[in-house]
Formats: sequence, structure tokens, C-alpha cells
Amino acid sequence: MEYRQLGSSGFEVPVLSLGTGTFGGGNAFFKAWGNTDAGGARHLIDICIDAGVTMFDSADVYSNGLAEEVLGKAIAGRRDKVLISTKATFRSGDGPNDVGSSRFHLTQTIEKSLKRLGTDYIDLFQLHGFDAMTPVDEVLYTLDTLIRAGKIRYIGVSNFSGWHLQKSLDTSDRYGLPRYVAHQAYYSLVGRDYEWELMPLGLDQGVSAVVWSPLGWGRLTGKLRRGAPLPERSRLHTTAENGPPVPDELLYRVVDALDAVAAETGKSVPQIALNWLLHRPTVATIIIGARDEAQLRENLGAVGWSLTPEQIAKLDEASTVTLPYPYWHQRGFTERNPAPV
Repeated sequence: MEYRQLGSSGFEVPVLSLGTGTFGGGNAFFKAWGNTDAGGARHLIDICIDAGVTMFDSADVYSNGLAEEVLGKAIAGRRDKVLISTKATFRSGDGPNDVGSSRFHLTQTIEKSLKRLGTDYIDLFQLHGFDAMTPVDEVLYTLDTLIRAGKIRYIGVSNFSGWHLQKSLDTSDRYGLPRYVAHQAYYSLVGRDYEWELMPLGLDQGVSAVVWSPLGWGRLTGKLRRGAPLPERSRLHTTAENGPPVPDELLYRVVDALDAVAAETGKSVPQIALNWLLHRPTVATIIIGARDEAQLRENLGAVGWSLTPEQIAKLDEASTVTLPYPYWHQRGFTERNPAPV
């Protein structure tokens, strides 16, 4: 398993991480993803560790905390062999302070996460979303305190816009506070918005991408085809409206290209879609999900080989869309404003 440096830190992470959204199934939304219990999670984690996948990503809101609890039970007795990534910011209770990135909420939710995970530290803690109601310096001073207390080691964000992230990094530099080294962002062959601004920012500022939903919210599994109904077993039946939108024509154009590359390589559609991401600038780790062992082993097959430049170009062309302003205008000035590489 290849390891990559996370942003401008000295921290190395495996290029594949296992997401725990399928753990627990504590409510209707997450049950559509999966409902793996502690025993099943332990089995999947055994397979991951054997393959060199040692990082596991969760969040306090996944199944209302049950995913963290299942993960904690599954890694019991081997905390030193794994890396834990988790997130907070979204509403985690009914109280007025049970939401956001205030000192009150972050301190409270991290203590609860540590208890559920059965550990005294989190390797990578990320803000799940931007809190426009809390001053950026309050957020960063709180995270600095938690780092100094040994409760978290590295910090990142998720789902930030470019100005959200840059304002935070500037505040860190101004006051000598810890910098975000990771941005957990949506990025896939059917969702390349990350490339427009967040990727150049990440390259410039030393912030790596931790990719969520690399298969386009379950659309690049190889089971969706032009003119065919959704497979009976697909979370898109119940979660499509909650995930990133994808125009049908873009999806089918990308799937056609994936099918062509699959015929050339003998690899599956998901393996090719994941491998394509591993060639993209700033990408440090891709979060894969798995309902069962078969799905996990297929996703693990995305590493250990490489697409050819010609195959990458074919996938690039199929997945390219017209950029919004000012990005389409900037692409016309490549002499002094080149695309990220």
C-alpha cells in the first residue's frame, strides 16, 4: 500500500482509507448505506490492515454516533496499528449549542467521540462544514488547545469553499496557530468541481484532498447503464436527493469511457474510477466504503497498478464539463495561469 504525505505536515496516510458510513445503520438514511455491526466491522478492518489500509474515517453524526462506537469496538486492542479520522460541526443534539464549531460544541463533541471510539486521541480531526456564525480565530484557538492537550494530532476541514479555507489558513498564519493540512472533499469522475478552485488552493497552501464519495455517490459501481433501471440493491433509491447531483448524460458518457478502459485493462469500473483519482494532484487518500467483504476486496483492487496516459486522457475527456465563470475565462490564460498539475 502506497502512503502519501498529508498536506504540508510530516504525517503519512495510506492512499485508501475505509469510511465507516456503513457501520451501525442507526437511522433510515445510514441504513441505506449499510448496517455493519462490530463483528462485521472487525472482519472488514482485519482485511484492510492486511492490505495496508490503516486509516478509518468516521463522524459524530454517522448513525447518530453509532458508527464511531462500532469502529471503537472493532479496533479495540489494536489502536496502535490504525489511524482514526473523524469529524464534527453538524447538529449532534437538540440544544442551542449542539451544533457548529464553537469552543463549546467542539470541546463537547470531541470528548464524546473519544469515548465512543475508546481512545484518548484522534489522528485527524476535521470540521464537517463551515460555521459562519463562529469567529475563525475561536475555532482555531479551540483546536490548538485540543492539540496541546494531546486529544487531536492533525486538523482538517470538509466541504469548505475556497475563501472559507483561505481565510482560516490566513488566520492560522497571523496568530501562529495550527494549519489545516487536509480538506475532505467530494471528487469523482462525475464531480470534478474540486479542480476549479480547491485543488489550486491545496497545491499553493499545502492542503491535501481526502476524497469522499469517489464513486459519485454510488453511481460508478458499474451497475448503472444507459436506459436501464436502477439496480434493486442501490442506496440511490433512498439517498439520491441527498447526494451530489449528476446529469444523466454526463454519467452515461463517463460510464461508456470507463467500460472502454475496463475492456483494455481487465479491471472493474469502480477500480478504474478510483485509480483515476490517484493520479490527480493534491489527492492524499481516497475514502472507500464497503457493505461487505466482496465490495471491500474489489475496491482494494484499485491500487498496485496504473492507468496509461492515454486511458487517463480518455476519462478526462469524457468527464469534462463547461466550467462556470471565472474558471472558463481563466482557462483561456494558461500562459500565466496554468491548470493544476
